[in-house]
Order: sequence, then C-alpha cells, then structure tokens
Amino acid sequence: MRTAIYPGTFDPITNGHLDIIERAAAMFDRVIVVIAINSNKSPLFSKDERVELVRDALSELPNAEVILHEGLMIDCAREHSAIAIIRGLRAISDFEYEFQMALMNRKLEPTISTIFLMPHEKYTYLNSTIIRELARYRQNVSEFVSPKVAEMLALKYGE
Repeated sequence: MRTAIYPGTFDPITNGHLDIIERAAAMFDRVIVVIAINSNKSPLFSKDERVELVRDALSELPNAEVILHEGLMIDCAREHSAIAIIRGLRAISDFEYEFQMALMNRKLEPTISTIFLMPHEKYTYLNSTIIRELARYRQNVSEFVSPKVAEMLALKYGE
C-alpha cells in the first residue's frame, strides 16, 4: 500500500487544502492528513476541533484519514510507512522554505520523497490566516471552506 502524509496546522482546513488532499488521494492508496502540534503556535481551534473539522472535510474520501503528531514529520512518515510527504505550494515564495525542508528530510530518510502539489489557481491566494481574518470581521467565508468550518468560525467569533 502506497501511503503519503500531508502535514499542516490546518487552523482551519481550507478548500485549497482539500484540493491538495483530493489530488493526493488519487495518486496514493492512503493519505494521512497530519495535524501538526506546534507549541510555538497559538491556533484558534484546539487540536480536537481541528481533527473534527478535517475529518468532516474528508468524509467523502475513503482513503484519507487524519491524525495528530508532535515532532518531526519525517518520524511521522516513518511510523506510518509513508513513501511520500505531500507539500502544497501556493506561490514562489513558499518554495525556498519547502525546498530546504525537503532536502533535510531526504538527508534524514532518503527513502521518503517530498512531492510538491499546487492547488487549483482559484485557491492560490488562500491560507488559513486570511480565512481567520475574514471570519473575525464577519465576512462570508463559505466560498473558501467547508460548511462545518464556516459554522465553527462563526461560533468562535460570536456570530
């Protein structure tokens, strides 16, 4: 079974993330969406809320699942016998950091490849920070996120 992991904070998951996951799910037998626990970040949604939102978004993809992980993603990939780490690239500015991470991961584990996927062009300007900012100012985000995410954002910001 060919397994790939797709790590991120997913605070919250957007349609751009889903686009990447759907395409990865067509390429691999199993895609594990890894919600990264990073003590240096203060996410809007708790880890349990993020798991719930990602699971809801993945409900139509039978070969995709979600887990939490704290630590190096290369270790997570090893634990789950992944052959690839999926990374999304929205813009050229994303590439330098992602390239460095891919090279370090290759150094740590040469058998695991990093695969860069670009979201559909209609999602290239999307990121979770922008979505949270729009929701904070009570803008309609339903075009950019699942209905469940839009509902949870509205609850977080008191609508």
